[in-house]
Amino acid sequence: MTKIRHSLAHILAHAVRDFYPNANLGMGPAIEGGFYYDFGNVSIKEEDLAKIEKRMRELVKERLSFKKETKTKKEVQEIFRNEPYKLEMIEDMKDKENFSVYRTGDFVDLCEGPHIEDTSEINPDTFILDRSAGAYFKGSEKNEMLQRIYGLAFNTKKELDDYIEKREEARERDHRKIGKELELFMFDEEVGQGLPLYLPKGGILRHLLMDFAMNVYLQNGYEIISTPHIAREELWERSGHLKFYKDDMYGPLSVDGKNYRLKPMNCPFHVKMYKSRKRSYKELPIRWTEMGTVYRYEKSGEIHGLTRPRGFTQDDAHIFCTKEQLEDEITTALEITRYIYRTLEMENLLFKLSIRDPNSPDEYFGENEAWKEAENSLKEALESFGATDYVLDEGGASFYAPKIDIDAVDAMGRSWQLSTIQVDFNLTSRFEMTYIDEKGEQKTPFMIHRALLGSIERFLGVYIEHTKGDFPFWLAPVQVWVIPVSQKATDYGEEILQKLRKEGMRGELKESGETLAKTIRNGEIKKIPYLLVVGEKEKANESVSIRYGGKDEGVSKLNVLIERLKKNNRPS
Repeated sequence: MTKIRHSLAHILAHAVRDFYPNANLGMGPAIEGGFYYDFGNVSIKEEDLAKIEKRMRELVKERLSFKKETKTKKEVQEIFRNEPYKLEMIEDMKDKENFSVYRTGDFVDLCEGPHIEDTSEINPDTFILDRSAGAYFKGSEKNEMLQRIYGLAFNTKKELDDYIEKREEARERDHRKIGKELELFMFDEEVGQGLPLYLPKGGILRHLLMDFAMNVYLQNGYEIISTPHIAREELWERSGHLKFYKDDMYGPLSVDGKNYRLKPMNCPFHVKMYKSRKRSYKELPIRWTEMGTVYRYEKSGEIHGLTRPRGFTQDDAHIFCTKEQLEDEITTALEITRYIYRTLEMENLLFKLSIRDPNSPDEYFGENEAWKEAENSLKEALESFGATDYVLDEGGASFYAPKIDIDAVDAMGRSWQLSTIQVDFNLTSRFEMTYIDEKGEQKTPFMIHRALLGSIERFLGVYIEHTKGDFPFWLAPVQVWVIPVSQKATDYGEEILQKLRKEGMRGELKESGETLAKTIRNGEIKKIPYLLVVGEKEKANESVSIRYGGKDEGVSKLNVLIERLKKNNRPS
């Protein structure tokens, strides 16, 4: 399929040049689901895509061949003498002597291929032009903005139709769309790109999620700590972040003549707290956790709602333990992860173990023996946990640590990398961390990083799309609407609301002035789990009429309903 998609990119450029002879050619690769081509010196309107697509189909039916030719650098510079972007790409390949071009009809492009033999291999019903967007030349914000035209292409029309249908469902589930509709969060340019503002409904959702996770950690022997948002540059120099992570950090802040940085990670603070006094093996394992807000400079083009912000909070934790405790601690972290995701109804988890490249062990920081122990502990923990189908990524470890990455699969079958369990040799060495063992000797502890929800923001973005905003009752920002059918029932509605709030439920009294049917419809659009309709009859009988999950459940005694809601108002 890649050959067909790549060939369609050339056909797209051919068709564009037929209509816009002065358009300059950029790049045109195959991508997942289709292809694109970038153009400069042209302005193509969305409504013009239809005629370009029609011309592409005409070209496909001409059975045009893709002929490869090899040229010298001087020859390709002459062929593309009026193509500034192609000339720059040629100059970028300084050591290259021979270049390949492909001819398709009277269109020629600089390309390594491969391509199909001719356009008879393309079914004209299996591709469409999709949309137009801006894109920087070579992906750099320093370069000129070009116009990119995207196309979709599949083996069959059914695959194409299924993809379009699934993508439309993804658009309906887009957390940015639902977040706006349900008034969960917002962004503001004056505040800054990638810095989410949680509205009251989003604020309670975020609080409930963090509270749930933190309670699970407390029940499993963790202790809560808290660290500041900034620290002096000396800390980040010692940790290695200024050397290896500087491009992802915000610039320095000058305070009292000293430079400070917004923290991109919580780890060095936890290490400093560990180092605040001598530690004994009797204290280990130490498990410290915090909901720590960090700041990372994501490029403007990479920011995406909650799933890729610049400021976010991690359910961060660090475990300091002995070699003998390492495997058990990793296994327990895996078990906690499974419990959290199962409770949140995202049970399908995928596991990846990233270890050193066995052919280049010297390229990694830390003692060889410690790496072996850590990698074996991660492997054995995964296997004893039951995740025997994990993917092994040799060479995927960072320079300082092997790790387990955990993807959650959402309702649409998309996998999202959310959780990480990682062993760190870098900080234990840089900060000279030690403990006194049972023989009175100094030993270096093992340090485990683990963030099980990962980023709260990223998780919420994924979870909103997974649930489509239909959160479990205990997580729903507003759990109940009490709807009086007349003014005479308003006092009774208020009485119900107060009883619900006393039992820890979140509700609202809806006196909208709209018809009952419209109020109910609005409640369902707002994803309110329970809609309780009350009138004089319900008031006389101390009952409510219940609508739940889009269906009428009939009348229930108020005290019976409250007991039902109390049982549902906790994670299970």
